[in-house]
Amino acid sequence: MPARFELHGFGYSGPTYKVALTLSLMQEPFDYVHVNMMEGEHKQPPHLSRQRYGQVPLLVDRNNGRHLCQSAAILEYLADLTGRFGGATLDERLQVREWMYWDFDRLAAPLYRARVVRAGFRQAPPDVVEDCIVAAKAALGVLERHLAGRAWLVGEGVTIADIDVYGVVAFAGEAGIDAADYPQVGAWAKRIEALPGFHARAELLPMESRAAA
Repeated sequence: MPARFELHGFGYSGPTYKVALTLSLMQEPFDYVHVNMMEGEHKQPPHLSRQRYGQVPLLVDRNNGRHLCQSAAILEYLADLTGRFGGATLDERLQVREWMYWDFDRLAAPLYRARVVRAGFRQAPPDVVEDCIVAAKAALGVLERHLAGRAWLVGEGVTIADIDVYGVVAFAGEAGIDAADYPQVGAWAKRIEALPGFHARAELLPMESRAAA
């Protein structure tokens, strides 16, 4: 019997990793479908018919036929569906959403951009990359201050806000940022990495399709 969830993504995609990690931490098996973005598969009609933005990730819920786009929306869907990691109260759920929106605006955009340029997937002038690194470091400073004296971003337990932001922080080194400069962020990341079901990107996102174990 196939797994309930089918995740379409690319092995180096941070947003795809966020979804895969959430599913893994929730102990939800998923089939993984590799999308060859290097050859433009994400811009072809079969993918666009289910992922209107021509991006990854795409999550298919086989139980109801839903096709879900955008990692933050997918994480919220999974939290609602499973009752896990969404926040214990309305106030916590609102804070979770605030952190996820902040992440996309202030941390993910510059850090991911610096990462893809350094990896050779895109090109940009050195001053543009430096501006991205400066912006990402400023956002990491916000995280560092917020995490002082607390274990998680919101409330007393891990939420999708932590998973969402971790899915960016995990690539700081690849963007040319030394995580050692942010000890509170580093300690928080280690707490996530110690959770049952945690796996690194390469373990969850192979460069080929794979059925659920």
